[in-house]
Amino acid sequence: MSTETLTVQLAERSYPIHFSVSATKLKAVVAKLRAANQSVRVISDARVLNAHPNYLAQAGFRDSEILSLPSGETTKSIEYFSQALSFLASQAANRDCALFAFGGGVIGDLAGYVAASYLRGIDFYQIPTTLLSMVDSSVGGKTGINLPEGKNLVGAFWQPKAVYIDAALLQTLPPREFAAGMAEVIKYGMLADIELFKHLEALDGLDPASEELPGVIRRCCEIKAQIVADDEKETAASGGRALLNLGHTFAHAIENVAGYGEYLHGEAVAIGLELATQLSVQLDQIPAGDIPRVRRLIKQFKLPVQLTSELKVVDLMAAMQRDKKNRNGRLRFVSMSELGTAITSEGIESEVVETIWKDAGAE
Repeated sequence: MSTETLTVQLAERSYPIHFSVSATKLKAVVAKLRAANQSVRVISDARVLNAHPNYLAQAGFRDSEILSLPSGETTKSIEYFSQALSFLASQAANRDCALFAFGGGVIGDLAGYVAASYLRGIDFYQIPTTLLSMVDSSVGGKTGINLPEGKNLVGAFWQPKAVYIDAALLQTLPPREFAAGMAEVIKYGMLADIELFKHLEALDGLDPASEELPGVIRRCCEIKAQIVADDEKETAASGGRALLNLGHTFAHAIENVAGYGEYLHGEAVAIGLELATQLSVQLDQIPAGDIPRVRRLIKQFKLPVQLTSELKVVDLMAAMQRDKKNRNGRLRFVSMSELGTAITSEGIESEVVETIWKDAGAE
């Protein structure tokens, strides 16, 4: 495929991320799979299919091969996971089936878990359609669904065979969704690349038509690919893949307590990045002057830095206790030793975190 490519290095499970993709180029991929006697199926959602009504047909997929699910975070549930499995089983899909995710992070996470589970594992491909999924969730192999008790509590590591990024798909993305994706972009600058952070500061905004966007997407993928290659299954005693969760301990608690859908994931992450910066200052890891700098950048991309709904501190703290990063019942956070360098921190007093929540508007 004649596209710019980045490889996620995972030994025998290494796979490419293709940039500058189009439906026409994808058609060649689908044709090659069919020629190898692989069947193909697609999981997408109603909003994506309405925004891109002809894309999958142009890429060589047939209507009968496509499952359309409702849009939104609530789709990452046991109910729709079961529905997707039944879709494959009812069509007698076998182990030679290649499953494509055509959508944002929700569809990618759900479809990936379906691929990991059906017949104990079938080939999986990602075609991300949102900025958030292009720079983050489509890369790295984390798949799963939510439970009422918390986000991503059920899932598996299941690496895709390839990721196909077509930045033109972002042209139909609602401004709120695009802004939500920018939270993950900002996160990469804060956790691993101060030059990316400075570059974002210097930009006069960013939108789907910006010439800067493809380079920004690629840089985010490079950062994540390297971290995933070093710690694929988040088993490092400190640092490692957990660093990608900068701001997410706060964000997941917000989503869980507010109810999935009240905040877009990226909006919760934006607030989480602000609060993780405050935590880093409280731990004397970074200077207080970094708080307004981070806050300015988040606001520059029209993202929230404080809670916009009434949430209770006791509920937020309880949700944090269920975070997957915790060790031995102790809260474990990702903070920063300096802006552009993330670290893991644990043994933090609850009172410190409670104060940060209250300053963010929690009751």
